[in-house]
Amino acid sequence: MGLSPHTSAAVLCRIIGFTKANVGYGHPYFHTAKRRNCDGDEDSVMLLMDAFINFSRRFLDEKRGGTMDAPLVLSLEINPKEVDDEAHNIEFVSYYPLEFYEAAEQNTLPGDVKIKTVKDVLGSAEQYELPMTHIGGMIDEGNTRTAYVELESVPDKIDIQFRLQERLRAADHRDAAEKLILSHFIPDLYGNLRSYSRQTFRCVSCNTIFRRVPLAGRCTKCGGNLLLTINKGGIEKYLQISRDIVKKYGLPLYLSQRLELVEKEIKSIFEDDKVKQMGLSDFL
Repeated sequence: MGLSPHTSAAVLCRIIGFTKANVGYGHPYFHTAKRRNCDGDEDSVMLLMDAFINFSRRFLDEKRGGTMDAPLVLSLEINPKEVDDEAHNIEFVSYYPLEFYEAAEQNTLPGDVKIKTVKDVLGSAEQYELPMTHIGGMIDEGNTRTAYVELESVPDKIDIQFRLQERLRAADHRDAAEKLILSHFIPDLYGNLRSYSRQTFRCVSCNTIFRRVPLAGRCTKCGGNLLLTINKGGIEKYLQISRDIVKKYGLPLYLSQRLELVEKEIKSIFEDDKVKQMGLSDFL
């Protein structure tokens, strides 16, 4: 059974072979049925009997989200009409007509180019038989592992992503950089700030979680020290990267100003280590 992260609905499948590539090859319907679209997200396949025998709701966390990543239900049959409609946009042709290339030469919008897709054959006998435009060889002769998981730090991942974009004439570097900051980095910065204000405290000895620090200042169960579950470094990890991108690609001023506002909020929460805390005796 295939199961994607953060879901609880598995999909029955059959393993038909193995590959040296660090991926899970599968029919587009299978991936979309698992709520995955082959874009590099983590995924999993587990043996059916193993999931049946070794599974119990008693193993699951009682907190919200505890049912995620557990096969609570199993889809026995995939109906192409019920999968994510992203799979319905796959071209259902064995070759691209001359009109397609002429439209591409004129920079015609994709929606204005009429090509037969999966959507046109849903409900028919041929909906499962996706045609191929090119006959290939072994599908794992190229890269067997994505660079995204090989690179350890976020700056390295961002650097290699933009180095690739700079080689592509079809990519708008400034637009991609702006969208990355607006849709990912800034929301993440604000989300981490919000999580910091609602965070819990964990005992380093017994791992007991406290919603608030006890009056004793220590764990009430074992007397151990308490640690924050979210630190400053985790909050501002995208701040400097965003600044560098704004400067490198000359992005609009308002982006720089938004990052400055985020930085001010972070500084307002965390006291500068260089500033000495004053007491009443300092005024006497």
